[in-house]
Amino acid sequence: MDRSPDLSVVIVNWNVRELLRRCLASVAGSDGLSVTGLEPLRYSTGEGWTAEVVVVDNASTDGSAAMLAEDYPWVRVVANPDNRGFTRANNQGLALSRGRYLFLLNPDTELAPDALSQMLRYGERQPQVGIIGPQLRYGDGSLQSSRRRFPTLVTFFLESTVLQRWWPRNRVLTRYYALDLPDDAVSQVDWVVGACMLVRRAVLDQIGDFDEGFFMYSEELDLCRRAVDAGWQVVWLPAALVTHYEGKSSEQAVAARHIRFHSSRVRYVRKYHGRLAAALVRSFLLLTFVYQWLEEGAKWLAGFLLPSQRDRQAMRRGRMAAYAQVLRSGLRPTPVGPSRPA
Repeated sequence: MDRSPDLSVVIVNWNVRELLRRCLASVAGSDGLSVTGLEPLRYSTGEGWTAEVVVVDNASTDGSAAMLAEDYPWVRVVANPDNRGFTRANNQGLALSRGRYLFLLNPDTELAPDALSQMLRYGERQPQVGIIGPQLRYGDGSLQSSRRRFPTLVTFFLESTVLQRWWPRNRVLTRYYALDLPDDAVSQVDWVVGACMLVRRAVLDQIGDFDEGFFMYSEELDLCRRAVDAGWQVVWLPAALVTHYEGKSSEQAVAARHIRFHSSRVRYVRKYHGRLAAALVRSFLLLTFVYQWLEEGAKWLAGFLLPSQRDRQAMRRGRMAAYAQVLRSGLRPTPVGPSRPA
């Protein structure tokens, strides 16, 4: 009789073949994992954990699918004919998963050997905890901020805007980034960055999957908020270490990244703060991109007068084009609807 695995690893990939290869190698090398089944292939730690791995590929053109077929035949692959977005692709993987724990993992990550076992052990000891986030580190080994409190409306006027550049140290963002919490202790937080999250199956059974109205960005914030509202706890676990080579997929399309990031934030505000608040945030964000376009335009013009700036003119033109594309988009979010797809 086929037994469902303890853990389902779900990875969404888009054109980061070599990072995906390293990510899968780190999953396979976690705590002495070894093959124990055939369809799908499963891995078992010495503690008896069983796992399956699902990769959803969003129409990559870098040979990711061929690499998976050749080097990782034990991975179940969903090959989308187009880029369906991070959120929808994750839901595809979740629909195929069978584990009682769901490990949502970006392809630009590498796990420390004991990262998975640290999170699974903690989850077994703490049944009230629905979501666990590990300690994330950048490629150079420095700490990456990955735990948060829920944003207030003011947060959206400061975080990731020009105001943060001018006023980086302020009480709103200090609270939002949970900078008052120690880096070496387990912390109960409001939400964790979605590059790597362990989610209890019971959580999604209760609250539904990712809200597909978020193409990418803010989807993990929304998921954690719904989980907390339903009575679950979210925990940041520093003993579990994961390296995150941040943004390697999204940096391939700068304008699209800006549009998706900020339109998702507008959607979140509309969902939890109402239409008027969302309209105010959207108008403010568009004004910040007008400012940035004018700022880059002034620097571009200065390149004709200052020889030291001429080598940067191509960069300035690229940024102006990206900001103009954002402005043309209007940062219009998708309508707010049900979280679980029909």
